Amino acid sequence: MNARDFNREMTERLSGSAQKPRLLLHSCCAPCSSHCLSVLTPLAQVTVFYYNPNIYPREEYEKRKSEQIRLIKEAYPQVGMLDAEYDYGEFLRAARGLEKEREGGARCTACFELRLSATAKAAREGGFDMFATTLTVSPHKNAPLINMIGAQAGAREGVEFLPSDFKKKDGYLHSIQLSKQYSLYRQNYCGCGFSFAKQALSGHA
Repeated sequence: MNARDFNREMTERLSGSAQKPRLLLHSCCAPCSSHCLSVLTPLAQVTVFYYNPNIYPREEYEKRKSEQIRLIKEAYPQVGMLDAEYDYGEFLRAARGLEKEREGGARCTACFELRLSATAKAAREGGFDMFATTLTVSPHKNAPLINMIGAQAGAREGVEFLPSDFKKKDGYLHSIQLSKQYSLYRQNYCGCGFSFAKQALSGHA
């Protein structure tokens, strides 16, 4: 069985629209969103949803959010931004019982579910036509899993999830190039306290 081409599905869905749909894009950070926005803004009316209660500590969260705001202002002024309250406790509750899971395992899946569920709800409440996420631009993240979680969240909330695999067609490389172009802060760990501790032990945080 051939693997689904999420990138092609995304392009066909957006190109087939008579008018630009209103899209709520969950963004994990400015570097990842840089490429995603370059792809989406010609095809959709995009609003970035910055909901990342997993990021630790608070200072890191604020730094990443400020870079997201700056990128939109400097590179994509047509893009709106919907902010969310920061509550690291939300992530800890979602990760309860999964503290000893490996990086990239069940704890990360719970984190994806937390953020995409919130995005689906925000998309429904905001009257958006669809929602998507920047998470698939990373070569370290499981795009089929993320797309499955997004589709399930959309089904629960009654709003369309736009499939994606933004790392395709050198998307990840393009995000690095854009990060250099706009001098974006590129973090050296995924975001949560568990990944922060792992980086600290390795001497990189």
